[in-house]
Order: sequence, then structure tokens, then C-alpha cells
Amino acid sequence: MKLTPIALLAGFLLLASCSILPKPEPFDVYRLPVGQSASPAHGTPQQWSLRLTKLQTSDALNSPNIAVIPQGDVISHYKGARWSDPAPVLLRNRLLDGFQRDGRVVLLSTDDSLFHGDLELGGNLREFQTEYQGTAAGVVVQLDALLVRGYDQRILASRRFEVHQPLNDVQVPAVVAGFGRANDQLTAQVVNWVVEQGQRFAPPPTP
Repeated sequence: MKLTPIALLAGFLLLASCSILPKPEPFDVYRLPVGQSASPAHGTPQQWSLRLTKLQTSDALNSPNIAVIPQGDVISHYKGARWSDPAPVLLRNRLLDGFQRDGRVVLLSTDDSLFHGDLELGGNLREFQTEYQGTAAGVVVQLDALLVRGYDQRILASRRFEVHQPLNDVQVPAVVAGFGRANDQLTAQVVNWVVEQGQRFAPPPTP
């Protein structure tokens, strides 16, 4: 089959346009580090179940970008680096890992499944970034946590958690490690709080 001059011209233009497209910027993908020093807590295993839901957040944090506020109220991100998941998913999964390591709540699920829980943990992720104050930098993580009853979504308890982790090094690998330490602290606080509230509000086990 012979190509018409118009078809040939269209083909040449397509090849030319493909050759001048900018190459995608390479980037490193980082997981949220998990501290290895966590050990199971001493306490009675709970009989109630817990479902962890993805946290609500702003558009700026609901992406794989590693957010940074270099000055004032300007939200930017680190060039050439990404999280493996958007920040709300990272923290939800980090909390799930924290509960599993703690061992007191053994009946766990997330909103990625169709399972229901006696209690549900969610809330609003308000801060998940590096911030500069002059020449000093630190990781800030702030979570407005909500604990709700599973079958009717009634709010049972709420609390704000906030962690500031100073950084001595502002290179991306050190920043990622700082996020890991900050989330270790926040996870330990959230796990203890949920266990305490669950002992108050969870339904008694079925005989």
C-alpha cells in the first residue's frame, strides 16, 4: 500500500514531535522508615477489632511529593524525590504497622478491604512536611485523630497529635530519616491512646 504525501508528512511531523518531547525527570522513591527498636507492649490483648481508614488532608499533602515549607507559607517539594504513596496512605500504613508491632490490638484491617471493625480510626492529616525557621529545619507531623464506632460512625473520641523532629542534615535521605523518627513518636502516642479509648468504648466480647 502506497502512502499519500499527506500521510508521509503527518508521519514525519509525529516523529519530529516525539523527538523533542522533554524527558521525564528522574526521581528516587522513598518508603517511610520504620524504627526497629519498637517492642511488643505488655498488656492484655484486646478482643475488639479496629479498622484504620485513609486520612483526610489538603491537596498539597495528598500526593507522593515530599513537602517542604522553605519560608513563610510557601509549600514546595523536594526535587527528584517522591514518597512511595501519598502522605495519608503512608501514615495509615505506618499506624497499622505500629499496632501490629505493639500487639495489644490483634484484629486489624484497613479501608482497602471490605471488613468492618468495632472501632474505626481516621481523622485529618494537617501537617506532614519539613519546615524551616531561619537556618533551622525540622519535620512536622500533625494529626487530628478521630475514633468512631464502626456500625453507626458515631464519634467516640478525638485528639490532636503533633510531633516536631529537628534535622541536623537537610539532604533528602536525612530528611526521610527524620520523617521516620517523627512518625515513630506519633505512632506510639496514637497506639496508646486508641488502646485506652477502646477499653472504654468498645463493645464487650460476644460469649
